[in-house]
Amino acid sequence: MLRRGCTKPGSWGSFWAVLTLVGLATRAAQRADVGGEAAGPSINHSQMLLQRLQELLRQGNASDVVLRVQAAGTDEVRVFHAHRLLLGLHSELFRELLSNQSEVVLQEPRDCAAVFDKFIRYLYCGELMVLLAQAIPLHRLATKYRVASLQRGVADYMRAHLAGGAGPAVGWYQYAVSTGDEALRQSCLQFLAWNLSAVAGSAEWGAVSPELLAQLLPRSDLVLQDELELFHALEAWLGRARPPPEVAERALRAIRYPMIPPAQLFQLQARSAALARHGQAVADLLLQAYQFHAASPLHYAKFFDVNGSAFLPRNYLASAWGAPWVINNPARDDRSTSFQTQLGPSGHDAGRRVTWNVLFSPRWLPVSLRPVYADAPGTALPAARPEDGRPRLVVTPASSGGDAAGVSFQKTVLVGTRQHGRLLVRHAYSFHQSSEEAGDFLAHADLQRRNSEYLVENALHLHLIVKPVYHTLIRTPK
Repeated sequence: MLRRGCTKPGSWGSFWAVLTLVGLATRAAQRADVGGEAAGPSINHSQMLLQRLQELLRQGNASDVVLRVQAAGTDEVRVFHAHRLLLGLHSELFRELLSNQSEVVLQEPRDCAAVFDKFIRYLYCGELMVLLAQAIPLHRLATKYRVASLQRGVADYMRAHLAGGAGPAVGWYQYAVSTGDEALRQSCLQFLAWNLSAVAGSAEWGAVSPELLAQLLPRSDLVLQDELELFHALEAWLGRARPPPEVAERALRAIRYPMIPPAQLFQLQARSAALARHGQAVADLLLQAYQFHAASPLHYAKFFDVNGSAFLPRNYLASAWGAPWVINNPARDDRSTSFQTQLGPSGHDAGRRVTWNVLFSPRWLPVSLRPVYADAPGTALPAARPEDGRPRLVVTPASSGGDAAGVSFQKTVLVGTRQHGRLLVRHAYSFHQSSEEAGDFLAHADLQRRNSEYLVENALHLHLIVKPVYHTLIRTPK
């Protein structure tokens, strides 16, 4: 049970003495090990010590400070009988705050007051269980009281759960901006870019700020079904957010209209409420898109500069730009597949296809690690160990003939994970334009482990994307 009173600070001296003796004994043992003395059986009672510390917090034994935590805007007060020494070990602010007083009142936002018991428990035991909704208030408390280890731990937790698709990316992005946590901000942006289709269809999309939208729209790594899906998502956001006209027009100008087929562009102009309201702001971009689709890329480039993001596809999931590939038991053996993509985004190339061959190897060995083949019959060759190799994915065109002349291709491989019944993108690997494979593809994956973060029900879910770029045209604008 909680103690109602506090002892004098001096009564905590016995516990100080115990901690000091433990520290001295530990350092003496370390010095003996370093000195070369033979090590005997180790004695580890750390778990028992943690249990004793939990009992100190729970029962308030020998407490010398009282924390009264009041939730802002309410009369609710939570009382914690604690120990000056343990609070001060983790928090310089607590050390200063409690240096000359034994009872303090702490005003906290409601969400922070609700998790203050977890925060205090961490200061005693160095561990706590975090729920998604508790991440921000715990991070706020760690920041306010300068508990750097907990700050880092909660930030790592948030980034890990973003990668797995569990975290509220929009809310965490806004929090990261408000606190200046650049690493968390970038993690949120990356998750949103790779999973924009899923986010745009959720309640989170309505909470996107104009600043966040401005960060997302120019990105070429957005993963969507096609550019039309992005336009519809933007139009829905404009209808809910009702931003100032200049914000709406700037956002509409970030759409890559040349990536939308002419028939769909006609429908947008006839039916879109956003274009009916702001059509004049993008009239030049719509004309540019119609011209791009009407002429061959070579002819278009004689009169206009195509060296811009408007002419580069994003990571589209539509069949014109790639194909999904599910590899069951990927650690077992090599696999191969093939698929076709459109030669280019221009309407002139809509009927022209490039065929791609794909090879996946779970344990590709560099030349330096491959076994040397012996000429003598019956000579046993050493078996390749799984740990010697790494997964490899090679994507090559079936033909380098005329249809692909003057075109280079950016290749991207998406790796999916399942979260709440949805397949989300957890990793993305991009190939250099002149390369047939990504050098870091699944470099840290353990495909032998059935619960690997890269696998869904022991299957590797990939989506292969090819984005064409007309490099010869970029060098010859008139």
